[in-house]
Amino acid sequence: MGGMRNMPLGILAHIIGPGYGPLIAMALFFAGLVAVVGVFWLSGRPLSAAQRAAKISLVVVAVGCLGCATAVPFVYHPGPSFRRPSSTARLEILSPHPDETVFGDPATVEVTLRLSGGKIVPLSSTSLVPNEGHIHVLLDDRLLSMSGLDAQIIALPGEHTLRAEFVATDHGPFSPPVTTSVTFLVRP
Repeated sequence: MGGMRNMPLGILAHIIGPGYGPLIAMALFFAGLVAVVGVFWLSGRPLSAAQRAAKISLVVVAVGCLGCATAVPFVYHPGPSFRRPSSTARLEILSPHPDETVFGDPATVEVTLRLSGGKIVPLSSTSLVPNEGHIHVLLDDRLLSMSGLDAQIIALPGEHTLRAEFVATDHGPFSPPVTTSVTFLVRP
């Protein structure tokens, strides 16, 4: 049941990526500004009981949203005292091999990885465990998949760099990063 509690964060992490804190902070900031405008709009007029209640509610919303907008960046991206967890896991690319030539235009490339000392978990979470996380597969620095140890990628003719990284459950890197890469060639 603990994983279900973090499911909305996991969905956001997969859609937006690891840096979703600033987006949430911006939304809260603008909601707070709208509430402040509402308070000023109701100020200086004779108000009914319902309008006074609305004004008090807007003040509470404004203070809450602006306060949360200030706190969210520190929760999702804490300051310098925050340290990323380290991992003893090791990641290795088994295929494609270094300098391998794959044929096709485009070519389907089978990617096989080996993870030692780490565990791939299905859900995202901000509760970080040193050797639990996800694998990101990048081709020429473009994220292609957040998959397990096997994947298929499509590559156009030319030289390519395949990089795989074992990341924490919040999709951020471990410190130091657990990463590996290989260069391969695609020919028509």
